[in-house]
Amino acid sequence: MSAASEERRVVAGADGSTGERRVVVGVDGSQPSRHALQWARFMARVLDARIDAVTVWEISAVVASAAWDDDWNPEKEAAANLQATVAEILGSGAATPVREIVRHGSAAAELMKASEGAQLLILGRRGHGGFHGLLLGSVSAACAAHARCPVLIVHGDTPPPPP
Repeated sequence: MSAASEERRVVAGADGSTGERRVVVGVDGSQPSRHALQWARFMARVLDARIDAVTVWEISAVVASAAWDDDWNPEKEAAANLQATVAEILGSGAATPVREIVRHGSAAAELMKASEGAQLLILGRRGHGGFHGLLLGSVSAACAAHARCPVLIVHGDTPPPPP
């Protein structure tokens, strides 16, 4: 990597800290999040940034009160699903650096935290939520309103431009 390219990668954050340029993408395994991951690869190349693929898990009271298997580890399952989705969509030899991040909590809140200092947050228009008639899901709507960087919400299945 040239010195000029390295200079473009390192930017000052809002708090004055420096960090690598990055594009954050929310990945929950849904078809819209898979399209968002494709767009993240394109935008990361355009912005000379790495990809932070973020998945968030949370146990609802309904799930917690149902039959619970003591061997089940939701964080490990979320990490395995994220890894499989990234490998399927981006391939194992991705030219753009990818960091896989698993967080616990509210998806909207965790994605907004992850967006701090990022060049772009990319989301599918809807995830695995239950209200299929809505134009935007609750996570994408909340992030569009409150993220700490520009937000790209991918509608439909239009692929990004070729490299």
